[in-house]
Amino acid sequence: MDKVVDSNDGTSDTVYIIDEDAHTPWVEKYRPRTLDAVISHTNIIATLRSLLESNSLPHLLFYGPPGTGKTTSAMAIANQMYSGKLRRHMVLELNASNDRGIDVIRNQIKEFASSVQLVRDRVKLIILDEADSMTRIAQFALRRIMEKFTRTTRFIIIANYINKIIPAIQSRCTTFRFSPLHGTEIVKYLQHIADSEHLPTESAALQATTQIASGDMRRCIHILQSCFAAYHSLTLKNVYLCTGVPSPEVIQTCLDLLMNQHYSIVYGEISLLQIKHGISL
Repeated sequence: MDKVVDSNDGTSDTVYIIDEDAHTPWVEKYRPRTLDAVISHTNIIATLRSLLESNSLPHLLFYGPPGTGKTTSAMAIANQMYSGKLRRHMVLELNASNDRGIDVIRNQIKEFASSVQLVRDRVKLIILDEADSMTRIAQFALRRIMEKFTRTTRFIIIANYINKIIPAIQSRCTTFRFSPLHGTEIVKYLQHIADSEHLPTESAALQATTQIASGDMRRCIHILQSCFAAYHSLTLKNVYLCTGVPSPEVIQTCLDLLMNQHYSIVYGEISLLQIKHGISL
């Protein structure tokens, strides 16, 4: 949005007012801020809420497929434990896919864990996302830090694959598995986002989005925002165009060709389908 401001010398300058929300990825814009706002995983959320209320939070290990609420739940815990400036001093967030070596463990994590507590009766919180990307040496170093500073610091370790987390860390954490979200829950939340962004939607397109994402809420929201940016509407055709996934009609056409036509014809027709729809078959 433009705004014209009269300057001292009588001329007019145009100042561009930027709407920050317009440039925020929808994944972050619509990320739940509290545990009560997290959809699905009712039993897990109830347990985490109880641990927070009783002030008995242990080390936590969240694992499961991408886009199922692991990071969101961890950040919600941090938000409910601390707010404002206090959160910056009491919570450390790291992505282990970028900071995966032992130097990060020895420097950033150990330094934070050993620092003075601003609030005497409350523990510091370290959120370690994608921890399954860490080297085994780094994980063994992390295990020693968890033992040494367990009185003052709690860890929330997040991973897609629990078998890549060493048993020594698993045994020191309360473990929660986040399963893929149900389609009905995803559709309801996507409709909420679409309504908030004034994005026209088709119910069939929402169903197709959930099927393509296979329970991954993050991917669903990315598809929604891509369709909004490219077409300003969420239709079945737009979903398949944005994702590059073959539509059921294209797949059926390929099957009919394979079953009824000679190889030379099939090869040519499928090659044309790939070019026309921009898909990989």
